[in-house]
Amino acid sequence: MRIVIKFAGALLEDDSTVRSLARQVASLAQEGHELLVVHGGGKLFTATLKRMAIESKFVGGLRVTDRETRDAAIMVFAGLLNKKLAAAISAEGQPAVGISAADSRCFVAEPMVHNEVAGSLGYVGYLTGLNLPFIESLWREGLLPVAPCLGIGSDNELYNINADHMAAACAEFLNADQLIYLTDVAGVLSGEKVLSAVDCQEIDRLVQRHVVSGGMVLKLEAAKRAIEGGVHQVRIVGGTTPEALLLASHAEKVASVPGTRVLPHSHAAAQTAFTAA
Repeated sequence: MRIVIKFAGALLEDDSTVRSLARQVASLAQEGHELLVVHGGGKLFTATLKRMAIESKFVGGLRVTDRETRDAAIMVFAGLLNKKLAAAISAEGQPAVGISAADSRCFVAEPMVHNEVAGSLGYVGYLTGLNLPFIESLWREGLLPVAPCLGIGSDNELYNINADHMAAACAEFLNADQLIYLTDVAGVLSGEKVLSAVDCQEIDRLVQRHVVSGGMVLKLEAAKRAIEGGVHQVRIVGGTTPEALLLASHAEKVASVPGTRVLPHSHAAAQTAFTAA
């Protein structure tokens, strides 16, 4: 299978969690699956900006990214966190290589349009394509690509991309069988209950009734995009749940799968959120 795995940045802050997930990623690769790992790192990025005395500005929940802020993003995402994760996977016996958009222009972006103005948020972009032959060449050589949430524009500048949206777009462009979001929560929650499934058609109602909020809204929007783009299966699972990644990737073979599956059609589990809200 071809699988895109997105690591929440928060999961990269704990070394034992990184080792556990790296072992599971390596195991999947050694089973013969073609994997692309995409990661964020917002918390460390924000902390780094603070240490550098760079003020963070947000418009509608999106970080305004001037050149200085963008350069810090490259240092954190394509530098420290990317190499930490690639090294952890390699240490588990699966050779991994950290790649960024600048490497063979492997992830192409355009400036984000906000208030009908392209580039009004600075170096914030959205993914418009990827270099499939390059990524497939890594797979053929037995290498596992690990990518930060960056894209390169036609102006040869690097752009910061929301990692959830980047993972969904990558899954679509790769025609992936699975997209798995590893998060710092157990899945899509209704109160304290983890919903086993969420229907794409009901995502707006989940948001309007405040069943989900914040970063989970972005994940569900991205998951919907991936499914509409032809990705066969999307799951949102807690990265600290024991063996969560392996269980989610082998969902058809195991009795109990952690987290939430995002479905294209109506499902009873999705309705649970509305009756409980």
